[in-house]
Amino acid sequence: MFNTNADGSPYWDESADYQFTTREILAIEQATNDLYDMCLAAGQAIIDRDLFDRLRIPRRVVPLITRAWEAEPPSIYARFDFAYDGTRPPKLLEFNADTPTSLLEAAVIQWYWLKDVQPDADQFNSIHERLIAKWRELKSYMKGRVLHLTAVRDSVEDEMTCAYLADCAEQAGIATRFLYVDDIGWNAERRQFVDLEEQPIGDLFKLYPWEWLTSPTEEFSQHILEVEPSMQWVEPIWRMLWSNKALLALLYEMFPNHPNLLPAYTTEPNLLRQYVKKPILSREGANVTIVKDDGEVRTAGTYGAEGFVWQEYVPLPDFGGQHPVIGSWLIDGVAAGIGIRESSGLITGNESRFVPHLFR
Repeated sequence: MFNTNADGSPYWDESADYQFTTREILAIEQATNDLYDMCLAAGQAIIDRDLFDRLRIPRRVVPLITRAWEAEPPSIYARFDFAYDGTRPPKLLEFNADTPTSLLEAAVIQWYWLKDVQPDADQFNSIHERLIAKWRELKSYMKGRVLHLTAVRDSVEDEMTCAYLADCAEQAGIATRFLYVDDIGWNAERRQFVDLEEQPIGDLFKLYPWEWLTSPTEEFSQHILEVEPSMQWVEPIWRMLWSNKALLALLYEMFPNHPNLLPAYTTEPNLLRQYVKKPILSREGANVTIVKDDGEVRTAGTYGAEGFVWQEYVPLPDFGGQHPVIGSWLIDGVAAGIGIRESSGLITGNESRFVPHLFR
């Protein structure tokens, strides 16, 4: 799983590592916490100014989002992706706020690498401990006796992420049960989602995007309106406000001079000469176009129907032809550690390598 990609190329790659200074780690941590506060302000602005259409959020789920935002149901984790060269401030590329992956690699695998290979160094990484602490806190808020976790079938990465989060929850004293998304049933008489044993699902961690779950083409999407708020979802439905790259443009409008933001727009590239055009709803670097003075780079995919965001292009660092993106993890809204994906191209995709880090 963590040694190679499907094409045989390395995924987990410890032939190199990224080394930081304390100053650089503090810069990443500060940027992460500052941007989270700004995202909270942006989420409130979307609700107060009724900007849901701009984010292409279906009107039928707006009441659910608003209610969940005000009720503050449990949320666990998220990840900012940064371009950072150690000189200029970290620049936000996007916010993975609903279904971020590469969690196990960041939380556990690179930590064991550090203990085995660089035992005298340190690592910006309290992800694992914070996850267990957060699940322990949430235990008393659960609506049922079992935490169900779900992901799509035939995705080893998603299943491993769910297995890891289940392990953290069990260490916090929570019973767990995994099932695939297409195995979730609906009990019409009780008006409840149920598992394969017809047991009610009261608390569900879903590694499945909200925009898919609420799509009219989704078999059980109409029932989501019925079970709210009696069922608890992790991540909650208000994460639709953040798991949308139109958020980048809204953040830039609200905080135009912030050092961690890049100019971004949802209509045209405006005065941007070099820019990245990406779908407001997409996954794994699909349907991205980079326009630079020396040409264009494109990736294929099936996304883009909902619209695009144009963000100023910022060069990724270049280390011997490898370009790292720093994923900065938030656990319970607090910066908790980083993981690094690198690729030989300019667009980070599903098969970009995970490389460990340390600091001294």
